[in-house]
Amino acid sequence: MKITKIDVMPRKTLLKEPFKISLGWIDHSVSAVVHIHTDEGISGCGEGSPGILITGETLDGTVACIELFAKSLIGVNPLDIEKVHDIMDRIAAHAPSAKAAIDIACYDILGKKAGLPVYQLLGGHDHVVKTDMTVGIESPERMAEKAKYYVAKGFDTIKIKVGDDFATDLLRVKHIREAVGSGVALRLDANQGWSPKEAVTLIHRLADYDIELVEQPVPYNDFDGLKFVTSHVDVPIMSDESCFDSADALKLVADRVVDIVNIKLMKCGGIFEALRISNVCQAAGVECMIGCMVEETNIGVTAAAHLAAGNKNITRADLDAVFSLENTPVTGGITTELTSLLTLDSSISGLGFDIT
Repeated sequence: MKITKIDVMPRKTLLKEPFKISLGWIDHSVSAVVHIHTDEGISGCGEGSPGILITGETLDGTVACIELFAKSLIGVNPLDIEKVHDIMDRIAAHAPSAKAAIDIACYDILGKKAGLPVYQLLGGHDHVVKTDMTVGIESPERMAEKAKYYVAKGFDTIKIKVGDDFATDLLRVKHIREAVGSGVALRLDANQGWSPKEAVTLIHRLADYDIELVEQPVPYNDFDGLKFVTSHVDVPIMSDESCFDSADALKLVADRVVDIVNIKLMKCGGIFEALRISNVCQAAGVECMIGCMVEETNIGVTAAAHLAAGNKNITRADLDAVFSLENTPVTGGITTELTSLLTLDSSISGLGFDIT
């Protein structure tokens, strides 16, 4: 099998409502949708969703990078995924979203060629992934209303964006816990918004609200600060922006900097590197969560769900971006209906997108 053509289509879609994190506002999804065609008539679909607040990438840059990749990938077997990544790595030093677009499409082709859903090719641990639902930064009262609504819809885990104001963060968690009751898990995500000492102080003051974990409390490059927080609180601490690839994961787990590692395909460059991250963590006895960028569509979220379903060490999921979209670039894949359970169909091949 050989790649004969790679199409890339930039796409922007408004979110149903703007979404705020400690780093800034996000009001639309951006995606470079890729279709890889082969000489056997099998095509694959992928996307690169650059999150400039996290990876520093833009949509124009991602599209341009994919076009560079395409020039060197024509004639290559898309099933030779390590070779595909080697070619991309020699062209671009980083560019994880662009690499993820190609990677996801190659795995889609691999599943179609094998006649199996991708999650079975990745291990087949399960076919259902349970996601949390995220509440963006707003007033404590409004966030509590939203959390209560999502719980009524069946979500038993709420992820709370914090990190823009110490005192207000306390009120946000207090109001949400009172609104949803004791049976709902609460995860906090500061998106690098606190200093190490602030994080320790705040997490101790939140002890009465039964927090499941705290994600990326300090700046991404402050590994010493991250370890300080982890070693001074009882609540599990999870990295996000501190872990882009397996080399980062190795540093985090070798020195016990965090308790959990969050994997995102758009940070690491796709399923291929995500598997490496999970394997490094599993060898060290550290569990992983699968996450997504706010900017992703059903393409990236579907690929991430397949990875999580196939991998036992990915024990948590934050794959709710798809619920915020006004529309999706392709049909098929993960449902966009508001539900905490993302169910994968064992009868499909590839990732289950309807493309021609």
